[in-house]
Parts: sequence; structure tokens; C-alpha cells
Amino acid sequence: MAAIRGSGPGTRLLFSLLALPLLQVAVCLEPITMGITIAAVSAFTGYVSFPDFYCGRLVECCRVDKPFNNTALQNDLKEKLFGQHLAQEVIFRAVTGFISNENPKKPLALSLHGWTGTGKNFVSKIIVENLYDLGMQSKFVHLFVSTVHFPHNSLIPLYKDQLQSWIRGNTSSCARSVFIFDEMDKMHPGLIDAIKPFLDYYEHIDGVSYRKAIFIFLSNAGGELINRRVLEFWKEGKRREDLELKDVENVLSVGLFNNINSGFWHSSLIEKNLIDYFVPFLPLEFVHVKKCVLAEMRHRGYEEDKDLAHQVAKEMTYSPKEERLFSDKGCKTVPAKLSLHL
Repeated sequence: MAAIRGSGPGTRLLFSLLALPLLQVAVCLEPITMGITIAAVSAFTGYVSFPDFYCGRLVECCRVDKPFNNTALQNDLKEKLFGQHLAQEVIFRAVTGFISNENPKKPLALSLHGWTGTGKNFVSKIIVENLYDLGMQSKFVHLFVSTVHFPHNSLIPLYKDQLQSWIRGNTSSCARSVFIFDEMDKMHPGLIDAIKPFLDYYEHIDGVSYRKAIFIFLSNAGGELINRRVLEFWKEGKRREDLELKDVENVLSVGLFNNINSGFWHSSLIEKNLIDYFVPFLPLEFVHVKKCVLAEMRHRGYEEDKDLAHQVAKEMTYSPKEERLFSDKGCKTVPAKLSLHL
């Protein structure tokens, strides 16, 4: 067979076609042989990048060194999250600062608090989608729901052992593991303290480093404290956008520590200052609910209808009774309400 010369587009295409059968064979091989085969093809063609091909098309890989798109995260928070200027700012700075630090001293721990429907779960989804292409379906993202995974008070010792084992095993597999704890306000007091060693400033624990992991806690606890502070701002004639993190964070952490229904009651995570940020999610107002309706229309492929959005937002319930300022369920029931009109 004559030697193939040249390096133009046609030549690279021919190389790729010749390599295709080898790649198909590689998929059927065990990981070590497959890696050698793909690497050999890559060297031959100069066309296939082994990490990109193997990790992008064959399996999902934990790549701590993968470039992080700060702008994409910022745009997602700005365009998809309504009425949460504090959460947008804090989460963007916290996540980008942590990811860009090649040698963090401890894992990132975010505790998100506020009424239902204000965007806590939505923000968690945004964060992991910017970290992993598969988002919440990634094998490196782990969701714990208190009422599902830890339902029985009598089994707390067992849950603590299981929780430590899950975190140890998954972080051993991927240093950039993400652990999300939903319904913290329904978690049994003392249970969350089982993960305290993994959030602390240890370089290694039994040979495993947890410093690049991310822990996210979601809770309705503290919602009343946040709403009260926002209402005070409103009565003082101030804009909600003028509310700063320092106006809420301290009273929030103290309130959670002393609230037996918070999941953080007398928790060592708060006592030892291992939660990096207590992020308040403000109650949503009428204008924010309208934006949620419009966003849901776009998501379903409909053209925006501002009159319909106004009508759907009006059908939501608001409190306090006199002011009718805050949506009782945030944007949580918007999809169901909109379906009645579509």
C-alpha cells in the first residue's frame, strides 16, 4: 500500500475514515486496551483527542482540570433566576472562586434558605449543569432527600454510618463530587454532624482529600426570618435590591442553630464555622412571578403573552394578608397554573 502523504483537510478526513474501524473495535475492549487503542489511533491521525473522545463520548469522566466557564454560570444565574440578587452574587463569587482555586483549604459548603418556590433547587441544578454536562444525572452529583433517605428517627446511627460511607466512597472516585442535601428542615437533629470531618480543614482523611468537593444544603428553615427582614425593608421605603448579605446572614445562622426544626440545631457545622455561606432566598413578588410565567411559556415553546402572564400571576396567593406582597408558593405552582390556561 502506497504511503499516504499530506496534511490537508482531505488527508485528515481519510485518516479519520481509516481509524474509524479501530475506534469501533476499541469500544468493545476493556478500559486499558481501549485506552491504548484510542491513544494509538490518536497518534496516527492527529485527529482524535484521547481525553475528549474517551470522556466525552464513551464514558463520563471526573476531570478536575476541565476549564470552568465563569461567564456561562453568571449568565444562567442572571437570566434564569428571578428576584434573587443576593443569591446571584454570592453563589457566582463562591463557586467561581472555589473552582479557580487549585488548592482550596476545605470543601465548599453552601446553605440555601428561603420559602418554597424561591429557587433553591433551581440554583443547585444551575450549579451542577455548569460543572457537568449531564447535570443532575451525572454520577458525580449525589442528591439526598431527608424524607426519602433518612425517614426513621430510630435508625440515625445507621444513617450516619451510611452517609460517611457514601461520601467517602464517592469522593475517592471523584474529588469534585457534589453532594446536595434537600429538605434539611426535615432532617433529624444531629444527623448532619456525621459529615463534619469531611467539611473541616483536613488535608487528608485515611488517604482521601475532600477539599475539592462541594456540599449544598437546601432548607425552608429561616424563610420567616428572611421574609420579615425584607418586609421591614419595604416598610422603611427601601428597595429589596438594597438588601445586603450582612443584613440577613448572621441572624439566619443564629436562627438555624437554635431552631430544632432546621436540621442544623446545635450543629457542629455552624458552631465550627464550616458552612461558608448562608444564602438567603428572598420571597418573590408579583413582578417576579410574572417573569416565571413568561419563562415557562418559552420553555414550552409558546410565544410570550404578557397579558396571560399577568392573569396567571394574579391567581397566586400572596401574604401578609394586608399587603399581599409575597407569593406564598413562589413560582413553584406556576407550571400547573399555566397549564389550566393553555
